[in-house]
Amino acid sequence: MFSVKEFLTHSAEETTILGRDLAALLTPPKLVLLQGDLGSGKTTLVKGIVEYLGGAKRQEVTSPTFNLIHEFHSPAAEIYHIDLYRIDTPRQLETLGIDDLTSLRSLILIEWGEKFERFHRNRDVEIVFERTGENARRIRVTGL
Repeated sequence: MFSVKEFLTHSAEETTILGRDLAALLTPPKLVLLQGDLGSGKTTLVKGIVEYLGGAKRQEVTSPTFNLIHEFHSPAAEIYHIDLYRIDTPRQLETLGIDDLTSLRSLILIEWGEKFERFHRNRDVEIVFERTGENARRIRVTGL
């Protein structure tokens, strides 16, 4: 049974800080699904995770909506930030080679992964974002 924790953030900065706090618990190998509407804070949280793990400075972390996969190398992990928003079919998904990214050092963070049952089934952690105000978010973490 998965444990569930809920957090409230009131700004992008608080969401980034939450990402830093969660990063300490995301020891590889992990598959993490990030769910929420466009602009709900998924990439903002990833900024904190990547920065904490030493993969990049937060301002260097951007949404992989058009590149689909951003890679960050750190002493702690090989971090892959993946956005499947524009991927609609299993055939399109297969061309990304996500299975090739899996290793004992990989931390795979997938936005819109819930579109494909295999990611939902194989996830280690699920993080769901809900807007509760202009800058406020309810963030529910399952699996830590």
